[in-house]
Amino acid sequence: MLPVKQAEEIILGLVQPMDPVQDREQVELLSARGRVLAESVVGSLDFPHWDNSAMDGYAVRYEDVAEVRGDRPIQLEIIEEIPAGKPPQKTLDKGQAARIFTGSMMPPGADTVTIQEDTQRQGDRVEILSAPSQRGEWVRYQGSFYQSGTPLLSPGIVLSAPDIAVLATAQITQVPVYRRCKIAILSTGDELVAPGQPLKPGQLVDSNQYALAAAITAAGGEPLLMGIVGDQPEALQKAIAKALTTADIVLSTGGVSVGDYDYVEQILTQLKGTVHIKKVGIRPGKPLTVASFPREASTSSVLYFGLPGNPVSALVTFWRFVQPAMRKFAGWKQGWEPQFLTARSQQELRGGGPREIYLWGKIHCIDGIYQFELAGGSHSSGNLINLAQTTALAVIPVGVSTIAPGDAIQVLAIDR
Repeated sequence: MLPVKQAEEIILGLVQPMDPVQDREQVELLSARGRVLAESVVGSLDFPHWDNSAMDGYAVRYEDVAEVRGDRPIQLEIIEEIPAGKPPQKTLDKGQAARIFTGSMMPPGADTVTIQEDTQRQGDRVEILSAPSQRGEWVRYQGSFYQSGTPLLSPGIVLSAPDIAVLATAQITQVPVYRRCKIAILSTGDELVAPGQPLKPGQLVDSNQYALAAAITAAGGEPLLMGIVGDQPEALQKAIAKALTTADIVLSTGGVSVGDYDYVEQILTQLKGTVHIKKVGIRPGKPLTVASFPREASTSSVLYFGLPGNPVSALVTFWRFVQPAMRKFAGWKQGWEPQFLTARSQQELRGGGPREIYLWGKIHCIDGIYQFELAGGSHSSGNLINLAQTTALAVIPVGVSTIAPGDAIQVLAIDR
């Protein structure tokens, strides 16, 4: 039984990120949110595109207004008004100003903006009541935020709303991204039926396939639902073989407990897989199988995760082990590791035993401090009811029997 950290290191060591050339595609800008950028993006425009005003006011020459005092205002002639989106038509000379608005282009000859609150207009003249603190005040200079030809966004980032805004400003409408990681999911067990099907005595509804598909989508992957496979070695071998040809990662749930493990390992070996992990010291989730399969004409492998069949165990092991692996494979430059936070427990947490224990609940930030709220009810690996609305897993280290209310703990943040 491997310690959790050692299992994590083995799994992540098996992952080779996608190839930025072979595994990339172009997507429309509006479809790029949440995708991983595959190459450095370089803009062809300066930003700002031209010198412009950061405030409503008057474009002036600094030397004309530098000596203004409260008891010594000066008047300047207004030679034009420059609306946003319209280029200036005149050049400022000594003693002149131009009415300007936020975002309007600066006229030639002007180098400073006096804000509207520091002026008083009188017909075609404006009285400057206060001197700017420096030359260039309230002016956004061309290229001061970004210069064309330099890297705009780096590869390996997950594109978010601000990044989309940056790309739009640079007039980049086709974005090079990594393709989505394809993850096949199959559930095993003669007792399983799909949601919506009549439930006979002794049968169970297959929730794992749907829960894992949702978790994969939330993590940026593409789930491939392979259905339910009965407890027959031949059927399972055929299903896994098919999944290996269509996916980057294969997840199966169930069929890896002590009673069934022998033939699962035999199947994986027959399919030319190498088994790296059989059991992990985690609760819930001990019966975790991890194998790798060579991929034709590629240096990367297809990873297989045999997850436990209990619904909570399946999700906990996905969040702890599968999600980091899929994100590393998907080209994330950073942040693909499990994200742990320090929080204070609101309730007493019970641990003990030789395994690292994960308890589910919600995390809140109160007065700048994260607080972990344990989910009520039984923390059985088969009780998925109180797993609803989970946002974090509290980690109780091996050998720790009790964590008192108010004590600091490590929690694994969960994507929703």
